[in-house]
Amino acid sequence: MGLSEFSSVGKKKLGVQVLLIVLDVIALAFAARVNIFQEFYFMADLFPLGLAITTLVILFFTLVLDLAIQNMPTARPAIEIGLLYVLSIFWLAFNAFSTSRWRNVPMNCGSIPEEYPDTRAWCRDVQALKSFVWIEFVALFFTASFLLRYAITEHKRGRPEVWSGPLSRYTPRAPPQQRNEFLRQTYTDYFGARGTSAFEKI
Repeated sequence: MGLSEFSSVGKKKLGVQVLLIVLDVIALAFAARVNIFQEFYFMADLFPLGLAITTLVILFFTLVLDLAIQNMPTARPAIEIGLLYVLSIFWLAFNAFSTSRWRNVPMNCGSIPEEYPDTRAWCRDVQALKSFVWIEFVALFFTASFLLRYAITEHKRGRPEVWSGPLSRYTPRAPPQQRNEFLRQTYTDYFGARGTSAFEKI
């Protein structure tokens, strides 16, 4: 399986999916470090960990299925956009909860005495996690919004087939009415129904 079977739009979309996975793995790594330090006790730390694992599983399998199967239903715009919006909603809700619980963590981790290196490292991990959970939410939301905008734009241009297959293999084509109009102007406008020229003297 080569990249030649994917459209230019599809290659860009696949690249964005890989980026989303990378961001999620980074958030997962920081969430794991924070939870290990806190011994998996606080819900504010557990929510990002659980959501990062769930998001990774969904993004990874949708990407693999899209690459392996030509007309995978989960790769169609309606389902893919829906999944991304649902994930972004969960990230927004859980981020709001966790961020409110992290407000007591000092912003300046250097203010923690040097006698507590593990605590200082945990503080830096929490600050990094706070950043990446919101970066993941923004990335998911804007990806879903861009795909939705692109699909709607293509539909308005007379290409409803954009909804019937995966975007990774979607290639924009001229709408049928435009092709028929071109044929009509080429043959019917210049030649009569019986093959006589439209420029022929009456």
